[in-house]
Amino acid sequence: MRFMVLVKANKDSEAGVMPSTEVLTAMGKFNEELVKAGVLLAGEGLHSSSRGARVRCEGLKRTVIDGPFAETKELLAGFWLLQVKSKEEAIEWIKRSPFQEGEIEIRQVFEASDFGDSMTPELLAQEERLRAESEARAKAGR
Repeated sequence: MRFMVLVKANKDSEAGVMPSTEVLTAMGKFNEELVKAGVLLAGEGLHSSSRGARVRCEGLKRTVIDGPFAETKELLAGFWLLQVKSKEEAIEWIKRSPFQEGEIEIRQVFEASDFGDSMTPELLAQEERLRAESEARAKAGR
């Protein structure tokens, strides 16, 4: 099972305040534990929303909204993508994270099998082809 672990933003992350060396060291140590356990698929910090944008979709109309965005509690400062056996295992890993405050959300990622009959053999083949192509491009540096 894959889980997206969402690290919520706070006023410091939105203000562009960089973490201290101590925080970065603790995060690096935690990430190293995740890698050694074979559960980390990806993990990154995100720039503040002032450097981002949202695209609102209404039918065929697309509206671009530039950041910053007002509601800090709805924003993300980073994420991990974990491959674990259960939600409980994901929770146990995140309970060990070096964060001293804030909130971390854990959400299961859909697998093709979760879509039932809607995921036709053709769509499944397309999904597998796109995933393989994406991985190959990532390994080749784009």
